[in-house]
Amino acid sequence: LIMSPAMWKWTCLVSHLLLSTTVSPLVRQQAPHPKRPFITFTGEQAEGNFNHLVVDERTGHIYLGAVNRIYKLSSDLKVLVTHETGPDDDNPKCYPPRIVQTCNEPLTPTNNINKMLLIDYKENRLIACGSLYQGICKLLRLDDLFKLGEPFHKKEHYLSGVNESGSVFGVIVSYSNMDDKLFIATAVDGKPEYFPTISSRKLTKNSEADGMFAYVFHDEFVASMIKIPSDTFTIIPDFDIYYIYGFSSGNFVYFLTLQPEMISPPGSTTKEQVYTSKLVRLCKEDTAFNSYVEVPIGCEKNGVEYRLLQAAYLSKAGAILARSLGVGPEDDILFTVFSKGQKRKMKSLDESALCIFVLKNINDRIKDRLQSCYRGEGTLDLAWLKVKDIPCSSALLTIDDNFCGLDMNAPLGVSSMVRGLPIFTEDGDRMTSVIAYVYKNHSLAFVGTKSGKLKK
Repeated sequence: LIMSPAMWKWTCLVSHLLLSTTVSPLVRQQAPHPKRPFITFTGEQAEGNFNHLVVDERTGHIYLGAVNRIYKLSSDLKVLVTHETGPDDDNPKCYPPRIVQTCNEPLTPTNNINKMLLIDYKENRLIACGSLYQGICKLLRLDDLFKLGEPFHKKEHYLSGVNESGSVFGVIVSYSNMDDKLFIATAVDGKPEYFPTISSRKLTKNSEADGMFAYVFHDEFVASMIKIPSDTFTIIPDFDIYYIYGFSSGNFVYFLTLQPEMISPPGSTTKEQVYTSKLVRLCKEDTAFNSYVEVPIGCEKNGVEYRLLQAAYLSKAGAILARSLGVGPEDDILFTVFSKGQKRKMKSLDESALCIFVLKNINDRIKDRLQSCYRGEGTLDLAWLKVKDIPCSSALLTIDDNFCGLDMNAPLGVSSMVRGLPIFTEDGDRMTSVIAYVYKNHSLAFVGTKSGKLKK
């Protein structure tokens, strides 16, 4: 998204947010600006919620993913084009879907909830993935939303069986001289045999090519994917990984997640389920996913733990923030929102914190962990994927900042949490979203709250 005043205008409009900003002591004596009415856009009444929004950074056009609709809007929220994506006859128990083979389950008219919306700039198309047919994606031309392709002939074409709009996150890795890659991360809703939780897919130039969304690499033993083992569900029956945010930086792709785990509270002999926020890192060029590393992240202020990740956004430090953090102005900074505690994912407490992480510091922690594991110290510490502790194996090699793993000591977990720097807390109106950018060397963050306010 472009971080510009115009962007923030339509972000407020589409979200129907009430602007609420803090005022510097230097300007408190100035007369307030007169209130200006927001321009708004309202979809058809029957279609329910808007799910996703992306902006073409070249034109300013807005693409809005809704239930049964994809809208293309101008920067002042005028409808330019509408594309219908549903409803259609379906049943979530049909796998493969009935468009591939006959399904014995009863088919009923089913809404198509938009689950992912991405702009593929290189090929001038929109990737719009919905809930129908176990997660089929359409490739739409940006200009007029004409359907360029809708691959559905192979099992790789079904990306996710989860119907919630926030269940899938995608990151495009672009190349100048070859096809791009799409890293897909999704909750699996108890169907690990059907859907990998993370995979890398081919983005072919031809939208109707048979290889669209095929795994970047796949043979009998290794593939560009991570699957949740069925054994994990015997330990945590409702286990899943919820992907909150994703991005690429340098040689890596990152996903920020929320996932359950079992812990033994101090002084207790029984285990209880809590939720842990973790950052997942993969090398862009790692076709076998040997570089998979997880590191827990969280925040603490005045003895209060903030551990339930709500939202995140990647930005640059900017000159002023960079000086205070001891980094460069172009270093990547993660702005994150956490709510208090770590036990109730679906009923987060209203106390929340805005925290920042220096991405380089997280990468340094991962490098330290890799180096110690390849010295044979400790175990892999990734209970959900390996179920039992597996010792690290010793190997004589140099592990630098861009090390991408071997077919040993992988996948790997970091046991100690990386703590973010708390910069703002809110006790009554939980923060639920965040975005940030640099303006005249200053870092500015905007957070949206549970009650519909926007704080600058």
